[in-house]
This record gives sequence, structure tokens and C-alpha cells, in this order.
Amino acid sequence: MGAAFSNALSGLTANALAIDVVSGNLANQNTFGYKANEVSFEDLVTESLAAPNGSNLVGGSAIPISNRSFSQGSVTSTGQPYDAAIQGNGFFVLKTTTGQQAFTRAGNFTVDSTGHLLTQNGDSVEGWNAVNGVLNTNANTTDIVLPVAGLRQPSATTAFSLNLNLNANAAVGSADGSFSSPMQVVDSEGTTHVLTVNYTKSTAGSWDYTISMPPGDLNNPGNPPGALASGTLTFDSNGHLASPAVGAGAIPVTISSLSDGAADMNLTWNAYDSTGTAQITQFDQASANLGSSQDGVLAGQLTGISIGTNGQLTATYSNGDNIAVAQLAVGSVLNPGSMADLGDNNFGVTSATAVPSIGVPGTGSRGGITGGAIESSTVDIAKEFTNLLVYERGYQANSKVVTTEDQVVQTTLALITP
Repeated sequence: MGAAFSNALSGLTANALAIDVVSGNLANQNTFGYKANEVSFEDLVTESLAAPNGSNLVGGSAIPISNRSFSQGSVTSTGQPYDAAIQGNGFFVLKTTTGQQAFTRAGNFTVDSTGHLLTQNGDSVEGWNAVNGVLNTNANTTDIVLPVAGLRQPSATTAFSLNLNLNANAAVGSADGSFSSPMQVVDSEGTTHVLTVNYTKSTAGSWDYTISMPPGDLNNPGNPPGALASGTLTFDSNGHLASPAVGAGAIPVTISSLSDGAADMNLTWNAYDSTGTAQITQFDQASANLGSSQDGVLAGQLTGISIGTNGQLTATYSNGDNIAVAQLAVGSVLNPGSMADLGDNNFGVTSATAVPSIGVPGTGSRGGITGGAIESSTVDIAKEFTNLLVYERGYQANSKVVTTEDQVVQTTLALITP
């Protein structure tokens, strides 16, 4: 009769612990990145009761094992700049406030007043910071620190290009035989200047050009006001640029003695694109500017930072620049079920855990990262309520065994009581 009591008590304990696990899952159904626990029951070593062939074996239930199911949770777009979700294997790498390495799937990050990227409970998010604009992901990971203010230094124009057509049927000396292409360039101080290329048809298939800037932008006494360079463009019978030829299509333009005190500018006018195609033509169409480009950058103020493609953090400036300032790291663990639950949705390695493989998202066995999104909990509320009913029934059944065994004992005692 003692076996019945012990078996029922082990069943009560097992089902009570299983209910505790379900309650923990339900409590975290809205916790970002939470991985649901699953309960596994095991029987105790059976006991052989007295029987002719020793076949009457009974045994109770061992304390159930609770295992994390590291399945993929649904990813929901939030639009928040510091939210990130892992699609696939791996964890965000953290350094806790006590200096311990930890891992999490919860990517609802925040930034403190000094620019440190942190979890909601203050742990530092690890990755790589750009140094002089360069991200070295082969280096050791470190705390991600983002710029919180500041200006983007201007960059002077060094090259420009003009995409245009000059009218092949324009008569020499006519109004159609003159055309101009104005565009802005940037000096070393971030000041913009209007650079104008004037074209004048000299003969059939030939146009003279002069390049100038407003006289007030220059201090060049003794030279024509604002004149910088001159030359001739020639075209073949098909209207294609013949001179300058491919390979020699980089026309030098020097701008010196800027009135604002900026450094002299040594520009290159690229008459051909990177494939060797001329950007200037002479066809029987009205002269027209079709486009222009230059590589100068104005000074700009930081307007925001966000997590983008595959965990790269990009700073946006008011001048339109987008600069990579950091990269999130992802750690892949071969056997994540062996990790210890540290609380706060963090996990730590144990002696049974394989060495984490830390690197760039989307490489090796590491999953990719989606910025501006968050991974939801893997708790299935319908499944948990079903389990709750099953464990409740199991608890009730085992409690019934206890009361029944008690009645048997009481009846037996009554039979032997004088």
C-alpha cells in the first residue's frame, strides 16, 4: 500500500511542476523573444512487488524535465529604429552589468545618453564600431557606442560629369549655337559654388567650351573674370564624342584663390562614364542638359540612427549621407538547450554548451537580422491551455489515488481493530 501513496505523491509533484511551467509560459506570452518551455515526464525506477513470476512492477513519476524550445517566433514590424529581430539561428551577444557574456533573442534595444546600445535591463549590446568610417568585423566584439550628435565633415568636389546633347543642326553664330550647363560644386569648407560650362559651336561637329564661376567667388586678378578652363569638343559623323577620346576623357579643371579662403580645388570633368560611354552627344535634337553629378558632400547634422539590413547601424545626416557606424554581432550555439536561464530573457553558457560561434549575421550558421522589427514570444496560448487542463486532470487523478489509498488503509485498520 505504501507504493500507491508514493506513486500518487510523485504524480502530484510532477503535475504541479508542469502547471508551474505552463503558468510561466502564459505569463510571458507577450515577452519579446521569449522561448516557451516544454515539459517532459519520465517514470521512476519500477519496484517489483511480491508475485510468483515477479511481474507486478509499479513505479511513480520522476520530477519532469523542462526544456526550452528555441523555435522561430513570428517577426513583427515595429518601425522603431533600435528594434531588431533574428531570422534563423543565433542570439544577440550581450555583456551584462556584471561583465558576464550573455545571449538573448529579445531585440527591443535602447540607447542611453552616452550612445551605448543597451537592452531594456541595461546590458550592453555587442558588435563592432566603425573606426574612421571602416567596419572591421574580424576584430573582437565590443560594446556598441553610437554618435549622439555632431556634424558630418564636408568633402570637396574632386570629379563631376555632365550628361547633355548639343544640337547637331545649330548654325555657327546663331542662338542655337550657344548653350550652357550650370551645376553646383562644393569646396573644402562646405560652401557651394555654381560652375558653368558654356558651349559655342565653331564648325560643323566642333564646339568650343569655357568653364567659369561667378567672379565674386574668386580672387584671380589678371585673368578673365571667373574663367577657369577652355577647350574644344569634337564629334564624329555619327554624333559621338571623338575628342577628348576614350581614355583621355578626363578634363582637368583647377579652381584657385577662392574668395572664401577654402583650399584650391583640382577637379576632373569626366566626359565618359565607367563603361567608356560618352556622356556628351551631338544629335539632331535641341541642346539639352540631361543630368549631372559631382562627388562633393556638404556639411551635415546627425538626424538619426537606425538598425538596417542584417544588423548594420546607419547614421543619417541632413545632407543626405548615410554612414555605417556599427554592426550587430550574432552568436550561434550548436546546443542552445544546454544554456542556463539567467533571467531578463538572457541565457549563459554552461559546461555542457558548445562554444558559441560569434560573427556577422547571415554568415555560417548564423541567422540574418531584420531591423525595425521584433520577434514575438513562441508561447501558443491554445496549446498552453490544453496542457493546463491535462495537467489539472492528472493532478486530480493522483489526488484521488491518495484519498482512495487512505480509505483502504482506514478500512484495513478497522478490520484488525478489536
